[in-house]
Amino acid sequence: MRNRPRPGPDPLFPYLSENERYRFPDPAESHGDIVALGGNLSPGLLLSAYEQGIFPWYNPEDPILWQSPAPRFVLFPEKLHISSSMKKIFKKGEFEIAFDRDFAGVIRGCAEIGRPGQGGTWISSDIISAYTELHRLGYAHSAESYHEGRLVGGCYGIRLGRVFFGESMFAKRSNASKAAFLTLAQNLFAEGLAFIDCQVHTDHLESLGGVEISRPEFLKLLRDTLAGR
Repeated sequence: MRNRPRPGPDPLFPYLSENERYRFPDPAESHGDIVALGGNLSPGLLLSAYEQGIFPWYNPEDPILWQSPAPRFVLFPEKLHISSSMKKIFKKGEFEIAFDRDFAGVIRGCAEIGRPGQGGTWISSDIISAYTELHRLGYAHSAESYHEGRLVGGCYGIRLGRVFFGESMFAKRSNASKAAFLTLAQNLFAEGLAFIDCQVHTDHLESLGGVEISRPEFLKLLRDTLAGR
């Protein structure tokens, strides 16, 4: 990575295809959440990051910040919690849930939704373009909630083998994002997914069964799972 990277993706950093990889600094040796800065959002660099327990999270005016939070927040199959109120919503069929029907609509919804305490969004046009490309390549996926034919909520993330890395969610109707996420989680776990990486703690994700684990524990779990152990 360059010593003094410019804001956003660095046009001078090599573009990596989905089949190329880059070795990041070891997150286990990082004293903070930020492992590296600079680079770009090419498919190979993004996939390299996720495989090493790292993801981009930065403001548009900053260089790309590659982060590996400590501790990490994850959701295991046996911990998934569906409240009685959500079970009633599912039983009533309040939402139609679909997968990968409108990835572009979901990531735009996540970028546009207002969030308490935040003046803007970290999901820039560069992020949207990069993850849309990963969707085209078959790595990024979305779950959508529809009400009366209108997209009212959803979530998206990256799947590598038996791991799903959740990125963001949005709702324009109460419980819409929760319905999409829970349905996605149930389907993924039924297919044998080992865990969902939720990145950092939120009360919302904790209510769904998310738990904190240490960064070393997460990195080992990720390595072992991706290696098929």
